[in-house]
Amino acid sequence: MTEAVPHAMALVGDVGGTHARFALVVPGSVQLQSLKVFRCADFSGPGQAVAAYLKHVGPVTVREACVAVAAPVTGDVVTLTNNRWQFDTGHLAQRFGLDRFRLVNDYTAMALGVMHVPASQRVPVGGGGADPSRPVLVLGPGTGLGMSALVPAADGWIPLATEGGHVDFAPLDDLECEIARRLRAAYGRVSVERLLCGAGIMNLYRTLAEITGSKPVHDAPEQASAAAMAGNDELAARALSLFCDILGRVAGNSVLTLGSYGGVYLCGGIVPAILDFFMASGFRAAFENKGRMRPLLEATPVQVVLDGNTGLYGAAAALTNAGR
Repeated sequence: MTEAVPHAMALVGDVGGTHARFALVVPGSVQLQSLKVFRCADFSGPGQAVAAYLKHVGPVTVREACVAVAAPVTGDVVTLTNNRWQFDTGHLAQRFGLDRFRLVNDYTAMALGVMHVPASQRVPVGGGGADPSRPVLVLGPGTGLGMSALVPAADGWIPLATEGGHVDFAPLDDLECEIARRLRAAYGRVSVERLLCGAGIMNLYRTLAEITGSKPVHDAPEQASAAAMAGNDELAARALSLFCDILGRVAGNSVLTLGSYGGVYLCGGIVPAILDFFMASGFRAAFENKGRMRPLLEATPVQVVLDGNTGLYGAAAALTNAGR
């Protein structure tokens, strides 16, 4: 009796500055199997993490892989923006016996993935009905600020890999000018990512403390956010409110730049974690406050994506996506 040959699977991954998620999919599917999340700090590089994952799932035949990475993907060797890991696709393909190994930007994957997130995992934040003939904006604060877009095409969607999170921060008023001045002294240049990520919350919190002569008591964005949501820390609440306002402005600016009137998807780990605070914040007002262009923004729907596996869906979709 001949032993059955295991069905070949595809490995998909989503690697950011803090966590690495891996799963298996049947080629051509986005149905995730054997999902596992690792801390990047526990491994010296991607090879060790992939090896640990494959050991975890046990005997399996893997012939192709696609990994989404938080970095610009411009060749076969990529170093992550907020992580010391370096991906060499040729080396990893050879090490694990893969016929094909693709890298995609994490927000390219996130953009492809949002189309596979169920409605139950999306929270609407105002706006009208989406125009399916127009591009879609995908952005989200986490360890950094990712940004991408989807352009409708005859056979699906074409994802745009962008580094929109690294555009210059544009202060709106005297307070923000003072925040920008102090952050320039620390960093030399202030991108929107310096304010719209986990470390960005702390930049806002500590800088507001300096400006107001207050004493900061929190050492991590999770602590400051929790205090703001609990309503017992005025400084933390002010920092988190400013975070939401600036995120709204940046999202609105990006919609105008890309013509993304098909809608906005907010991903990443931060907004879902502060959802109640966010929904009551000035995000939507800041998003729509674009002068003569206000009607365009008022009609543009925004949704918060709660599904933490969106990037993995996108990595699976990228294996067969004809738009890239």
